[in-house]
This record gives sequence, C-alpha cells and structure tokens, in this order.
Amino acid sequence: MTTRRNPLDYSCFSPFVLWGSLAAQTAEMMLASAQVIGHRTRRMALAGVAPSARDRREFALMAQEKVHAGSRSVQAMTSHVLKGNQLLYAQAFANMLQTTSALVMLASSRTPAQWIARQKALGRTLGSSRAGIADVQKSATRLAHRGLKPFHAKATANAKRLVGRS
Repeated sequence: MTTRRNPLDYSCFSPFVLWGSLAAQTAEMMLASAQVIGHRTRRMALAGVAPSARDRREFALMAQEKVHAGSRSVQAMTSHVLKGNQLLYAQAFANMLQTTSALVMLASSRTPAQWIARQKALGRTLGSSRAGIADVQKSATRLAHRGLKPFHAKATANAKRLVGRS
C-alpha cells in the first residue's frame, strides 16, 4: 500500500510546493464556484416569482452554506493560530534576540581576530534562524490552507451535486 504524501510536509522547495498547492486548490474552488453560481443563477431566472419547493430549498441552502463554511474556516484558522503559533513566535523572538546579541558583539569588536570570530558567530546565528523563517512561512501557508478548506469542500461538493441538474 502506498501512502500519498501531504504537500504540507515537504521540506525541499517547501514554499513553492505549499503556495503552489494553495493556488491549485484556490483555482479548483473558483472553477467549481463559477459552475455552481451559473447553475443557481439559471435556476433563479427560470423560477421567476414562483419558485418550486425544490428551488426554495436550494436557494435557502445557499445562505446556510456560506455561513457554515465561514464559521468552519474561522474555527480552523483560530485553532491553528492558538495551537501552533505560540511556539513559532517564541522561536522567532529567541532568534531575534540571538541575532541582535551577535550584532552587538560584532560591533563591539576591538581586534581583527575578535571581529572575524564574532562575524563567524553572527553567520552561525543567521544560519540557524533560516529554519525559523521557513517554519513561519509553512505556518502561514497551513493557515491559508485551513481557511480555504471549508469553502473548497463546499464549492466542489456543490459542483458535483449540481452537475447534470436543470
């Protein structure tokens, strides 16, 4: 059995993979939304002032879906921020303090040898903070994925459900 890898878990070229995946999901959702909007608009036009019971149910469903997807999106994004980002912000703050300390030490160097040693220390500090920056970017993309997921799910489900209906 092969397992499909989640694009959010890739480490190589991570920003490109993550944002590319988000763009693909967004495009898929927009296409599905266009189909659903076209279908529902056509039904509204054909129903006129006296829509059938089926049409009334579909029209009422439109508003309920948007509120439900919006609340699920906010809930997913809030949960993501509360759970994961506390540690991320703590790491980012620690990286900022380490970098500031290394810069101050470099600026206070008195000899060329001390300056070279402190420049190397600054380089190591900046090198270690790259991981923190990548984590922040991954977290931001995951946040966007979680916010989009309920809308994507509803739009694609509606497009599948309404295909072939008149």
